[in-house]
Amino acid sequence: MGSTDFSWKLADHPKLPKGKTLAIVVLDGWGEANPDKYNCIHTANTPTMDSLKTGAPEKWRLVRAHGKAVGLPTEDDMGNSEVGHNALGAGRIYAQGAKLVDFALASGKIYEGEAFKYIKESFDKGTLHLIGLLSDGGVHSRIDQLQLLLKGAAEHGAKRIRVHILTDGRDVLDGSSVGFVETLEKDLANLREKGIDAQIASGGGRMYVTMDRYENDWDVVKRGWDAQVLGEAPHKFQNAVEAVKTLRSNPKANDQYLPPFVIVDESGKAIGPIVDGDAVVTTNFRADRMVMLAKALEYEDFDKFDRVHFPKIRYAGMLQYDGELKLPSHYLVSPPEIERTSGEYLVKNGIRTFACSETVKFGHVTFFWNGNRSGYFDSTKEEYVEIPSDVGITFNVQPKMKALEIGEKARDVILSGKFDQVRVNIPNSDMVGHTGDIQATTVACEAADLAVKMIIDAIEQVGGIYVITADHGNAEDMVKRNKSGQPLLDKEGNVQILTSHTLQPVPIAIGGPGLGPGVRFRKDVPNGGLANVAATFINLHGFEAPNDYETTLIEVVDN
Repeated sequence: MGSTDFSWKLADHPKLPKGKTLAIVVLDGWGEANPDKYNCIHTANTPTMDSLKTGAPEKWRLVRAHGKAVGLPTEDDMGNSEVGHNALGAGRIYAQGAKLVDFALASGKIYEGEAFKYIKESFDKGTLHLIGLLSDGGVHSRIDQLQLLLKGAAEHGAKRIRVHILTDGRDVLDGSSVGFVETLEKDLANLREKGIDAQIASGGGRMYVTMDRYENDWDVVKRGWDAQVLGEAPHKFQNAVEAVKTLRSNPKANDQYLPPFVIVDESGKAIGPIVDGDAVVTTNFRADRMVMLAKALEYEDFDKFDRVHFPKIRYAGMLQYDGELKLPSHYLVSPPEIERTSGEYLVKNGIRTFACSETVKFGHVTFFWNGNRSGYFDSTKEEYVEIPSDVGITFNVQPKMKALEIGEKARDVILSGKFDQVRVNIPNSDMVGHTGDIQATTVACEAADLAVKMIIDAIEQVGGIYVITADHGNAEDMVKRNKSGQPLLDKEGNVQILTSHTLQPVPIAIGGPGLGPGVRFRKDVPNGGLANVAATFINLHGFEAPNDYETTLIEVVDN
């Protein structure tokens, strides 16, 4: 690991000059996979990215963006934008989300913390409500963690438990919701045999109920609130398996967009609305799609929608979802403490920094990049610009999203000469990829490529350097595959579309007139991952990286 001493005065790199404008472009959801018709990056017309790959082989390579390379528990864990940007900005690998929760559950520490003691005060007279995504996708939540938490809460005194489920179909196969609900129902039946009143109380699809992010559409959160807190929904059932099966029988239905439902008793009364004196835990470990619900559950002063009733509850998140907002104020598992990020390091050494994306990924290129920290390190040297995302439509309707606007903004800032580092996230290959619309995702990749061209052209004009990379895979593989790599078919013989992230590596390319003739990628870091990128761009700014950062990917050879 080396020393953790962090002198703000960076050592100059012995072979690299300082003072060149550096552009860092993160293409969201842009992995590398075998070329076929389900690889939208391959089928799209992307001359800029193609030229980076073929033009200078020593300045293009792949890095790992999933599993242990980004702090996740296993190599079967898909990367995501949060852990990806943490690694890119921090330059080190931190235990992340699921792994932190796994440690806390396995050790029992989760039940010893202040937050669990806080919600436990409601167990005698109130109900424990668990709200979260129900699947084994491992991006936002995992069903095995919910199962352990149910067991542990019961052993620690919870007598009445209600689970509010959100069906997935995005990080797992569409239609798998029924199996997950059946599994959960068996666990709850086992608890009932032990005398604990444990039942599913409400549900709905993740993209239509509760799990919006970045304040894009508060109606999504309101639909969940109405079902979870008020016990009101357009669909009522006496059984959750029946609810999901019935709602999925609509020909246009899918797990992501199932309408909200509540479970009622024989008299039609909701069996589990959240009321005064209850405890609530949001069980997702990933932050972005829990922040809005956390605000609704916690903030007394709240005006985003009419809550009708604001119950006096004890609320805790699985983790803290926003460190700057201290939201929620109680959380069962503490986040990784990411200090001494590259952003802080460079700003303290005079590097003027600009960051930009559109709303859906703005937090990634700022908050997550800076180690789960909001705001500026030094407002005199930094500027962050958020371009508003489209609202009220699915992303495949406008697949270019704001890629060109982000490219134009970066271009103008580079040409202005006001900043030493200009970093952007271009979201659309990921966000449109999540819709499963292959044609639209192809358009998205083409728009992203155009944005990269704008930025590279500007870097050429100012004699600067570019680093083009990605945070995880998505658009490069849009179909579910069997073990031999062939597309899986459904009962009707149609290919099963993949809407999730992937386990694929991502590209990184360096270039620009400021790079210097002898700079190339090293060949002795074959398993390099996203955490190696920070030391790389710190070098390109003309500095040596801290000695406990993951090693740089570049070397300078004498010509």
